[in-house]
Amino acid sequence: MVAGAPEMKAFLLATPFFGGLTDASLDLLMSMLVERRFNAGATVVSEGDQGRSMFIVRSGRLAVSKRANAGSAIPISVLQAGDFFGEMTLIEMQSRSATVIAEAPTVLYELTAQNLYACYKADIHAYVIVLQNINRELCRRLRRADDRFAGRLVGNDD
Repeated sequence: MVAGAPEMKAFLLATPFFGGLTDASLDLLMSMLVERRFNAGATVVSEGDQGRSMFIVRSGRLAVSKRANAGSAIPISVLQAGDFFGEMTLIEMQSRSATVIAEAPTVLYELTAQNLYACYKADIHAYVIVLQNINRELCRRLRRADDRFAGRLVGNDD
């Protein structure tokens, strides 16, 4: 479990994942988080693996990539403090869609599907807010991907 320090609470409230939660709801979710530490170069999750948890980045830097048909890794994005990933496996119960590797020493907070379900049972309001926050972030990511795709079609590799 992760300690309920005021600075941690302030950090979590500033992330897109925890926005809009009451203090009581945030305390409940904080009690469910498990801190995970990774050294630079460590693989956090691998594309194709089963996943039943998501992560919030407390500190560090992570590279997200997908495998190309030829087997090489294609960079997708970089994650830093406040970002979250792995939420797709909680929603669709499919395997990991990308590989995430720590580029620097990294601290993550992990939330399992089992704990998210426990949140649903204990505080349906918090659960709905969390799902809405996940959906909002997924929409942002889709819009960015659409913009990158459209830019490549017209020759602007921004």
